[in-house]
Amino acid sequence: MVKEMGKRQIFKRQQINFMILNLIAFTIIFSIFGIIVFSQVQRTLFSQTDEELMRFKEMLEEQAVTEFRLPSSNMNLPPNERLRNEPNPRIIVLNWNSSGKIMNENRMGTLFYESYLQDYQLDTSTVDTITNMSVNDAYNFRYLLFKDVNENDEIAYTQLMINIDAEKTIIEHFGELLIICSSIFIILSISASYFLSKKMMNPIIHSWNKQTEFVENASHELRTPLTIIQNKLELLLTNPHEKIMDKFENIALSLSETRRLTKLTTDLLTLARADASETELVKTAIMVDDFIEKICEPYIEIAESQNKHFSLNLNTKTTIEADETRLHQLFVILLDNALKYTGHGDYIKIQSSVSDNKIVIDVMDTGVGIKEENKNLIFERFYREDQARSRETGGSGLGLSIAQWIVKKHNGSISASQNHPKGTTFTIKLPIQG
Repeated sequence: MVKEMGKRQIFKRQQINFMILNLIAFTIIFSIFGIIVFSQVQRTLFSQTDEELMRFKEMLEEQAVTEFRLPSSNMNLPPNERLRNEPNPRIIVLNWNSSGKIMNENRMGTLFYESYLQDYQLDTSTVDTITNMSVNDAYNFRYLLFKDVNENDEIAYTQLMINIDAEKTIIEHFGELLIICSSIFIILSISASYFLSKKMMNPIIHSWNKQTEFVENASHELRTPLTIIQNKLELLLTNPHEKIMDKFENIALSLSETRRLTKLTTDLLTLARADASETELVKTAIMVDDFIEKICEPYIEIAESQNKHFSLNLNTKTTIEADETRLHQLFVILLDNALKYTGHGDYIKIQSSVSDNKIVIDVMDTGVGIKEENKNLIFERFYREDQARSRETGGSGLGLSIAQWIVKKHNGSISASQNHPKGTTFTIKLPIQG
């Protein structure tokens, strides 16, 4: 119980870490997106006013006068051309002398001048630079200050001002909307982060459970033969003067468990390397029927000695590219199982055929068979349908896992089904093209 609680705490901490990382990622993405959109909108809104200020400046410099006068010939120009030469009525022109005094306050209106510009000071540090300014902290302007090009008057600088209250209001409202939307997105991202972190934890939890189960089963399988060997050796030590023939059974059992231990460790190493993708296939051209026939020769003799019927029905006459060693290991696993789980008078049959550009090999027996509900479990590691019988036959529950790995490595498939009237059929499908 304590172990289970500790495992849950580890998973919970890891899920929280994933959630925080996802939340940070979402927040950064939304923030960058918001900044880009806001700056782009702001730049777009002010680009028109800046263009109008620069156009007005160019017209004044071209005419070289202290006050803009619309030529009478403009009325005869096309509308688009006339618009391009006409100033924006929002633009206010300030003429400054070298002493920093406004020279055209009378033309602007006394009320406007006394209310907003009477205390306004000239700032020559912003010459030829479009700058923002605020009047009485209530009205916002964007202005362009440049030196007067007409040497015949007293004007030293000309300042073009355009009101940007409308643009400021749009930007402020857009900023507020962006903050609200970002807040909503961040709240949604919390839910998305929780959902994604939970999804990310599923394969980790599955792998953890598989690894824990694998280690526990492997430890159990290793401990049993080691305990038997230790007990028999300790028993031999209690009678050091006994002859070997008197302790034959103890020695034979120890050797049997040693062989079983060797096979188990070999299988565990094979699966460990398979998980780490360290095992590479060495493929060669193999004539399928000849290969199967050669492998089955010793098993036919063993079947006859056990009063079992072994037959072959090979019809492929086809060559495939495969790893001969691994393919041999595959058939040894299936044939060993067929011999283990069949009794006197039972049948074992192997047949091959070609279907849909694949080699189809069926390994059939009339043995004890597999329950329908366990067909999808037999390829799991350490799974044994009959624990007691597997212990008697020396099975560890790793053989079919290795068989499935070998077939998948060859881009094929393996499945188990009921044989009629009884027993099991293992069907292997391997692609003909490597």
